[in-house]
Amino acid sequence: MPREAMDYDVVIVGGGPSGLSSAIKLKQLDPEINVCLLEKASEIGAHILSGNVFETRALDELLPNWKDLNSPIKTKVSKEKFLFLSKSKSLSWPTWLLPSVQQNHNNYIISLANLCRWLAEQAEALGVEIFPGFPASEILYHEDGSVKGVATQDMGIDKKGNKKENYEPGIELLGKVTIFAEGCRGHLGKQLIKKFNLSEGKNPQQYGIGFKEIWEIKEENHQEGMTMHTAGWPLDNNTYGGSFLYHAENKQIFLGYVIGLDYKNPHLSPFDEFQRFKTHPSIKKIIDGGKRISYGARALIEGGLQSLPKMFMPGALLVGCDAGTLNMPKIKGSHTAMKSGMIAAESIIEHIKDKKNLSIFEDKFKKSWVYDELHRARNVKPSFSWGLILGIIFTGIDQILFRGKLPFTLKHKHADHETLKPANEMKKIDYPKPDNIITFDKTSSVYLTGTNHEENQPVHLQLKDHNLPIKYTLEKFDEPAQRYCPAGVYEIQIENNVNKFVINSQNCIHCKTCDIKEPSQNITWVTPEGSGGPKYGNM
Repeated sequence: MPREAMDYDVVIVGGGPSGLSSAIKLKQLDPEINVCLLEKASEIGAHILSGNVFETRALDELLPNWKDLNSPIKTKVSKEKFLFLSKSKSLSWPTWLLPSVQQNHNNYIISLANLCRWLAEQAEALGVEIFPGFPASEILYHEDGSVKGVATQDMGIDKKGNKKENYEPGIELLGKVTIFAEGCRGHLGKQLIKKFNLSEGKNPQQYGIGFKEIWEIKEENHQEGMTMHTAGWPLDNNTYGGSFLYHAENKQIFLGYVIGLDYKNPHLSPFDEFQRFKTHPSIKKIIDGGKRISYGARALIEGGLQSLPKMFMPGALLVGCDAGTLNMPKIKGSHTAMKSGMIAAESIIEHIKDKKNLSIFEDKFKKSWVYDELHRARNVKPSFSWGLILGIIFTGIDQILFRGKLPFTLKHKHADHETLKPANEMKKIDYPKPDNIITFDKTSSVYLTGTNHEENQPVHLQLKDHNLPIKYTLEKFDEPAQRYCPAGVYEIQIENNVNKFVINSQNCIHCKTCDIKEPSQNITWVTPEGSGGPKYGNM
């Protein structure tokens, strides 16, 4: 069966903040332009997970009247706290001593998933065609090597690669320009960066794994509009990470933890560190007597300016977290992703109408406030490679005294998959069993994500070498996939006294951590069959 082809002026891959902002801006600039947007989730927002304290700067530019359009942006930040945690105590740091980049007055506590659903409504009202449940699985190229568009996943393929009765070939979506806005570690963006050598001369990209739970808490513990961040326990001084706790509306809090994926100890389990964090007296007293109603996890891109690849190539642009526009010290990436998408739209209009080269995107980006933000933030993340205390001291000097304008740029020296030490050189970590009140296991957590995949389909977590997990990674690193995966996808099972590496791909919540952290880069995440994955509500 031949694949059907559909022609558009612009094809956008990804229904997150950057892709939707691109779509809206394109139609604002030229109502006649043909724009389609593909989203791999069952609906817009279903795969979106973020903290999220939202800075409205980009939205103010994109939709200045957003307050009149029934947006889901309601809860303004009213109070802030920052705590340093030891095992049983906490030290409150005065917020006036925090760098301005970490202060949140004038920002809002929101659900990014709901913001994306609302942005999709604005885009559709302008005439953008949105196709949820259609993952772009393949990049299409012209004979000259330029990007032609994308093809969606073939449907109805069984585990062995055979066509089932309900087989349907994918659809080719062809555009004059294709925007890749897949979010952190986009599987197509990753291919483009390699094919067009977009990271030449750049530092290795850096990532974190972020966890989030939504809790309904007792009214007396709730302070709507309050934001709190912590550093320190349970992580040691050499492991980068910290928490957020945001008091949203309806007696709900957004509780989360981020751990840098450059950690060294293969025995570390990011999920269990998050669960342990909740047992700290300063946190437990807030959620005690409450109920956990949601869970999710997602990788974050944290390399900043030094790791930002070239964002244009023949026929295509890379925007938002697919490129790496998150501002790490600000702990925010939504506003920068949106602005990058808006700049992409402006560049495409000039490219189509005035025949200008797509390289104008890079020129416009470097003249924008996004670039200025990332430039001022560039030295914060690499400074934490010296340890928590030195990182905090340097950040204070860099961000408060010099406002991010120090006359040098620190470098990221290693990719995250290169940092693990052999298991026999590192201390084992004994994690307490979950109490199912404050702390939970991975199985019950994944249940809350609503994750579902069609059972009889090819495994979307592909091994380059099927022997490597047992013959090398288990022996040297005690197979860390068992611990870094936040969904219990990977297991070592013993059958007839033989170790076997098991992939429970139906549990996958599309966080991309395995694609990033696997020490031999042996695991590649590809798109599963249409709409598979988590179904987040108001994450």
